[in-house]
Amino acid sequence: MKKILYMIIPLLAFSIIFVNAFFGHLIFASETQEVLNKYSVYVHLLSEWKSDSKNIIFDVTNSWHKSDKDTMVNHVFDAESKEYNVNQLHEINGKSYVELKHEFSDCQEEWQPMLYRKAVDTVRHEIEYVQGQQLSADPSVSVYPDIENKNYDSLQQQSKIRNGFTQFFPICTSKNTTSYDYSVKTDNKDLGFDVYFISSSLQREHFTDSKFNYYGESGCYGQNKQSYSGTCNNIGKNSGLLVAFPDDLKPWTTKVMINLYEND
Repeated sequence: MKKILYMIIPLLAFSIIFVNAFFGHLIFASETQEVLNKYSVYVHLLSEWKSDSKNIIFDVTNSWHKSDKDTMVNHVFDAESKEYNVNQLHEINGKSYVELKHEFSDCQEEWQPMLYRKAVDTVRHEIEYVQGQQLSADPSVSVYPDIENKNYDSLQQQSKIRNGFTQFFPICTSKNTTSYDYSVKTDNKDLGFDVYFISSSLQREHFTDSKFNYYGESGCYGQNKQSYSGTCNNIGKNSGLLVAFPDDLKPWTTKVMINLYEND
């Protein structure tokens, strides 16, 4: 069965790319109010961090729904011509890092996928689905299995995470309150991450103290995970996802996949 799949998948990829070349603008044109934004965040930790590895890459997919007043306005993100954002120096927990956001639109533009990338993403999704690394059969939606970090327990994680690195990912919405499905996974097999839906980016500054608040309902957070998916309801328009890693990254670049989908 696997041999047949390995033959079919390359043929499927070629077919998608070929069809895209002639009819892609029709196939992927959206007739709904749903908006898609894909961007990356590159983080380089400076010398004061104790991690052997100093680099984290976050690949983010954020999907939300336009309001009625925005449906006639076409903000299309040109992925081929958009310039890189400027490197920015930041500090957290008294430790510095450099951040570079690529193709980040701050909920202002719609990402229009390059045809070959859409095809590659679709094929990758199918492979992960066959391997059990992906629970969604829909190539436009990623749902990851709930996988605990087995390297150390949750008590150790809560101790480690307080001196770690946190990254905030804002949601996009035209509503005052909304509901979001989300999924997070990492390729770092030595550490677990924590993930929390929080009311605003300001909560990131309180992560290490008693003022830190997050949505505590089931599905709104996960602790000491290597892969996790959930749904968080009744969140405010300034909310977002906070992902935290211990300051103990090993000597390779840690990659993190973030997926956010607003519900109707």
